[in-house]
Amino acid sequence: MDPCRLYLVTPPRLDPTVFRDQLAAALDAGDVGAVQLRLKDADEDALRRAIEVLRPVAQSRDVAFLLNDRPDLARALGCDGAHVGQEDMPAREARRILGPDLTLGVSCHGSRELAMNAGEDGADYVAFGAFFPTGTKADAPVEAEPELLGWWSEIMELPAVAIGGITAMNCAPLVQAGADFLAVVSAVWNHPQGPAEGVRAMNAAIAAARQT
Repeated sequence: MDPCRLYLVTPPRLDPTVFRDQLAAALDAGDVGAVQLRLKDADEDALRRAIEVLRPVAQSRDVAFLLNDRPDLARALGCDGAHVGQEDMPAREARRILGPDLTLGVSCHGSRELAMNAGEDGADYVAFGAFFPTGTKADAPVEAEPELLGWWSEIMELPAVAIGGITAMNCAPLVQAGADFLAVVSAVWNHPQGPAEGVRAMNAAIAAARQT
């Protein structure tokens, strides 16, 4: 089984100058494969400022810095790639904007068909979920089961990210099913002992799941 890694999604609202230190502490606490900046309600100036402040924190630690929704800004401002949802932009168009070298991730909910299409359209990874109820997207239904990850990992080499309500307490079935990354928000940023402890707890849970 290949290692499963942590994928951090930022809180939906943040002050970049304050969050910068929280992000640094989280990334210094253990293995993280990627950070996605996801600020759905921010205007373009706020997005640009957040990228300017936060991108170097991730990239200086060899952690990929991805931007939600905006492949154009991702390419223009030096991000490592972008993540698009089914309602944001067709994956094929996002790939055209990003060019061949930057990372493209695509949300596929619980759909095998959407995931296969994303792969054909140039995605570098697909994201399945939500696997559990989530407070980050209050209206997001539980759309995926761990078996979907197992099916995908058996037939495809494209990495799969699991997302949606994932915590250190419930992540084991996803790791064991074959998830390549676990995308988390609250499990790290809302951890009672702080983001660094949240990263440590998630990585310890991933390691424990791989041993069982």
